[in-house]
Amino acid sequence: MVRTQRIMGNKEPVLNFTVLTLFPELVTAFFEHGMIHRGIERNLVSGECVNIRDFSCDRHKTVDDKPYGGGSGMVMKPEPLEAAISSVKKRNPRAKVILMTPQGERFDQKKACDFAVGQEDLIFICGRYEGIDERVYTQFVDEEISIGDYVMTGGELAAMAIIDSVSRMIPGVLGSDASSQSDSFIDDRLEYAQYTRPEVFNDVKVPGVLLSGNHEKIRQWRKTSSLQRTFIKRPDLFETKDPTAEEKIILRQWCRELETLVNP
Repeated sequence: MVRTQRIMGNKEPVLNFTVLTLFPELVTAFFEHGMIHRGIERNLVSGECVNIRDFSCDRHKTVDDKPYGGGSGMVMKPEPLEAAISSVKKRNPRAKVILMTPQGERFDQKKACDFAVGQEDLIFICGRYEGIDERVYTQFVDEEISIGDYVMTGGELAAMAIIDSVSRMIPGVLGSDASSQSDSFIDDRLEYAQYTRPEVFNDVKVPGVLLSGNHEKIRQWRKTSSLQRTFIKRPDLFETKDPTAEEKIILRQWCRELETLVNP
């Protein structure tokens, strides 16, 4: 019997995430904790783990074999993957099949927003060993996604990273929609510096403007902090999005202040 574990509330959620994996317990724990679990409880998203091994055709539950042409390692067989994908597609015919692979498109905040706004159910294939049979790529995969230029043991962690990022964009998952709108990369800028109690820590005091209660001055300070962080840590983001008129004024003022410090 094919066994899947689906974690969801009582209503049909906005977005369904299904992870095809040989290690469902890794992903099940992710769905049962933190922000994603709160989203599931609120019936905003659902999470399902499908064990690829359950779709193997032999009594040994074989899911891999030696590569044609020789070489090291093993390759995941196409038959169990096709059967696993088909079983999910029967329930969600419009679901998009995502393969986690370093060969894929680089995942970023824009992609997370696209997935959230599109509200198409997502099926993640998490490969293991030396990869999956090429015929699965060409026949069943809609998109190939990478979370960076490095190799991991399997696709589970990458899939969970994407699910976490996309879920934050679903209204109501975070509790406060303003939280996601102030995150880094939402507007191609890094998030501003954050402070909390105590007011003084290791002789460093919280910036006075944050204690002023003046909302406009606080907004301006945060905007400046965001731009400064972006300029210092990720200047390449200014190539993605040109500074707005307000940002240009802030950056010019900051440059004048730096020049005064260097040449008093």
